Amino acid sequence: MPDTLTNVSAPSSSRGSELEAAAGTADPRRWWALVVIALSQLMIVLDASVVVVALPSAQHALHISAANRQWVLTAYTLAFGSLLLLGGRIADYAGRRRTFVIGLIGFGAASAMGGLAQDPAMLFGARALQGAFAALMAPSALSILTITFTEARERARAFGVYGGIAGGGAAIGLVLGGTLTQLASWRWTLLINAPIAVVAILGAIRVVRRDGGASHATRGYDLRGAVSATAGLFLLVLGFSAANTHGWTAALTLALIAGGVALLVAFVAIELRAANPLLPLRVVLDANRGGAYLASLLVGIALLGTFLFLTYFLQGTLHYSALKTGFAFLPFSAGIILGASLSSRFLPRVGSRRLMTIGLLMACVGLAWFTRLNVDSSYLANLLPAELVVSTGMGITFVPMSSTALFGVDPETAGVASALVNASQQVGGALGTSLLNTVAASATAGYLATRLRQPDAAAVATVHGFTVGFAVSAALVAAAALVAAWFIRGSHRDDSGSPPGDLVPVLAAVER
Repeated sequence: MPDTLTNVSAPSSSRGSELEAAAGTADPRRWWALVVIALSQLMIVLDASVVVVALPSAQHALHISAANRQWVLTAYTLAFGSLLLLGGRIADYAGRRRTFVIGLIGFGAASAMGGLAQDPAMLFGARALQGAFAALMAPSALSILTITFTEARERARAFGVYGGIAGGGAAIGLVLGGTLTQLASWRWTLLINAPIAVVAILGAIRVVRRDGGASHATRGYDLRGAVSATAGLFLLVLGFSAANTHGWTAALTLALIAGGVALLVAFVAIELRAANPLLPLRVVLDANRGGAYLASLLVGIALLGTFLFLTYFLQGTLHYSALKTGFAFLPFSAGIILGASLSSRFLPRVGSRRLMTIGLLMACVGLAWFTRLNVDSSYLANLLPAELVVSTGMGITFVPMSSTALFGVDPETAGVASALVNASQQVGGALGTSLLNTVAASATAGYLATRLRQPDAAAVATVHGFTVGFAVSAALVAAAALVAAWFIRGSHRDDSGSPPGDLVPVLAAVER
């Protein structure tokens, strides 16, 4: 990797005061700012999964069909993932704190709307709005984090907190969703965000340092790019869903998938020619960052579907209540926290490539362990050990993955680079939910067709479908480990000790 202290362009003048402040003295309110960022990140990540355990109750209350229930999950992840790049660009131009606060306000309002939904359309729309405002909030939060913590050890610690939440939020969402559904109502899985958002808004205004956006000369929104990327991802999700009902070779399925791919190819062509591209391709063409984003996408495809399968296994096969299902995921959260803590401690000495590869291989082993589940499996003997292996491995992975994805970016693309960290996971989650659900349903139908006379054939076939889904997830995470081992390069100092691109020119001046 080139020496970033001499290979990064100077920051724009509009950010000069911000960078000078960062270089001169550490922000005395930085740890409070981390609390606010952690709170917002927790809301963003857990909302992708908080309704999973509550979904059967919401489906019954609002009379949502079996074919449409996936949109409670997909509407959020699809809107979030496909709009994140635009959100990152808005953060670059309008200012991080301003965009962050607007995102919090909209997210809280959309959450209240979802909790008060009277029909499926209102719920799906609210979930899509949540995703859209999360797409404003997430890249702003991560950009704020990268400029607030400039000292290597503090920055590693801050990313440890952020990585732990990014990885553990989904599991925490399952616990919270089960608890709220059992003790109150499924509506509170959404309503609870409103008061939390108010606290985060007040905290952001008080402790997050104000910043300016990019210079007026460089402003411009790539709406063609945003439309093509969003429409392309939407068609892919529809195509994977259509495969569940029409089959993989049906004309509708093939047309939707082909249309999605064509629009994504058009998106790349647009970005190559756009004056102010939504995704400057230099951000992803760097081997380290590109490898981190690709690994993150593969992990995103694998994990949300895994949570869905485990939830239905616990409730449908082991007959757990919503509350008991939520608590069954607590060890997953503990493993994420343990792994993230270990990762943040060893990152300065071991480096990103080794940590990411080790963590992903651990997660792969755990997912492969899940493929051994059957109708007679027990939680303590069969599910819990695999859960701990997967979660610890992912906790080890998320810290270096987030740090590497932001390494060496220039000031004008800090927001979009931050957006890609979340976008890759959320787009993966949207695609993975549809893809893995279709794979599992097809495996279940195929198994059942040949074993109709077998005792408990339906239950056995359902678990078989889950195990096939787990096998696909394990293969995806194994591919992510290969990507990390092949693409991630750089010295240990490059991996963890150097700051993101926003601050490199300032520290270079200080060193001189």
